Amino acid sequence: MNAYIPIIGMVALAAIFVVAAIAVSTVVGPARYNRSKYDSFECGVQATPQPANGGRFSVKYYVTAMLFIVFDIEIVFLYPWAVSFGVLGAFAVVEMILFIVTVFVAYFYVLRRGGLDWD
Repeated sequence: MNAYIPIIGMVALAAIFVVAAIAVSTVVGPARYNRSKYDSFECGVQATPQPANGGRFSVKYYVTAMLFIVFDIEIVFLYPWAVSFGVLGAFAVVEMILFIVTVFVAYFYVLRRGGLDWD
């Protein structure tokens, strides 16, 4: 039980901070309510109404998301390999080169298809 005392203390400290921050913001913050305060706002552009079926996303959004996933997975595999590089042999180096070449093929495919062009 003694090992959990620091964790319980941190949770209690976090809870006290949250309650104090909410209390201070309600007391100190302005209480002027208007419609523009509750409108959605993102990146300086006013929100436009969405169609009933939810609207459509551009295909470039999905290409960018997939590119992020590809390079994120590459880092997940590349980091442990780099940490244990001294222990691994030549086979692991060849396999990592093949893996990186495969990732670059995907990158150049997206680059050629115009997935990185922001219109």
